[in-house]
Amino acid sequence: MSLNNDGSFTKFLTLVTIEDADVQNVQELTRVWGQVREEFNDLDATLEDTYAVLGEVDFAVIFEAPTTDVAFKAGVTLQRHGLDAQTMEVTPTDRFGELVEDL
Repeated sequence: MSLNNDGSFTKFLTLVTIEDADVQNVQELTRVWGQVREEFNDLDATLEDTYAVLGEVDFAVIFEAPTTDVAFKAGVTLQRHGLDAQTMEVTPTDRFGELVEDL
């Protein structure tokens, strides 16, 4: 389970690089993000935000999922659409401070 202590879903960050030549134009990307949002909803994951990124990756995707299994499925969903995805669990810095307070 990835539910937080307060019952909320865990946040995940996915760094996306576009490798598929079929999604190199803006119209195709718009369609892909719409499909991804629907498929995430079907998985019980919530696509919160997507950002275009200047640098080594093309996009950053932030989503919430109730379990790590759902997060894995969300990552595979992105890859099925021709997006090379690296997904990581993230923790708000305030929560991180609480976690390391006693160290």
